[in-house]
Amino acid sequence: MDIKELNEKIQQEGVFVNTLTGEMQKVIVGQKEMIDRLLIALLADGHILLEGVPGLAKTLAIKSLSMAIKARFSRIQFTPDLLPADLIGTMIYSQKSEEFLVRKGPLFANFILADEINRAPAKVQSALLEAMQERQVTIGDHTFALDEPFLVMATENPLEQEGTYPLPEAQVDRFMLKVIIGYPGREEEKRILRLNVQQEFPATSPVVEPADIIRARKVVRDVYLDEKIENYITDIVFASRFPDQYKLPSLSPLISYGGSPRASINMALASKAYAFIRQRGYVIPEDVRAICHDVLRHRIGLTYEAEAENITTEDIINDILNKVEVP
Repeated sequence: MDIKELNEKIQQEGVFVNTLTGEMQKVIVGQKEMIDRLLIALLADGHILLEGVPGLAKTLAIKSLSMAIKARFSRIQFTPDLLPADLIGTMIYSQKSEEFLVRKGPLFANFILADEINRAPAKVQSALLEAMQERQVTIGDHTFALDEPFLVMATENPLEQEGTYPLPEAQVDRFMLKVIIGYPGREEEKRILRLNVQQEFPATSPVVEPADIIRARKVVRDVYLDEKIENYITDIVFASRFPDQYKLPSLSPLISYGGSPRASINMALASKAYAFIRQRGYVIPEDVRAICHDVLRHRIGLTYEAEAENITTEDIINDILNKVEVP
């Protein structure tokens, strides 16, 4: 298929993106980046981690998305006393049939909101790992495949660190994107205020079927990724691992570990999804640069020296993007 045909196909298949975005913007004022990133994770079959203070419409965003897609939604509030069985479900004994039956937990839905994921201990966080990576859940001797589409959106509150458990690297690496959400602008805040004090809060209507999303995911994979773009993505990830080889010796003492191979895979997939949302059949360097921070932000480890100098992963990614040659 040539680029012209591919562009036409993507414009046909991607019509629902604007409809879906418009439906979500009925209830969410501003936060365009958050809505975009949610759609990227959904279309690229990934998961998303959001970090932001309370009240920035994180819960409302995923709930509105599930309503607009006519899919099942579960909200799990992570707390220190949560058990893995509270997520995945458990075996219960039935006196009537005199056997153990499976009672499925809230993880059996299309859209999962893992609220304040860093409040639960590692045992509970790891219960999500199999579901996120393998798209299946094991309860006792039974393994159940999860329905498609399946998207986990986890939130972290950056304000309180008391009583929280930092996510292990293996868990964080399962998230395709980590998005930092900021406060709305002044005009947006006024619109939020008006929206919430009127008689009825607007509701999201179902405009897309889950089958449309599954079909669109296949089209996203068809988006053309040139070898030059592949090299660009690989160079960015390798520069985070071996900065000396990319004439960035100042970063070596600041990075304890760089992006994993998942960083390269997710950067390619997220770039394709970003191009699809823009109704383009090919990836350009600007697509890679647009999603680079969200893909790498949680995959680069900082040394004590970096923390002492108040250097963040954002600074390191900026340095890498400024140095690596753009095709």
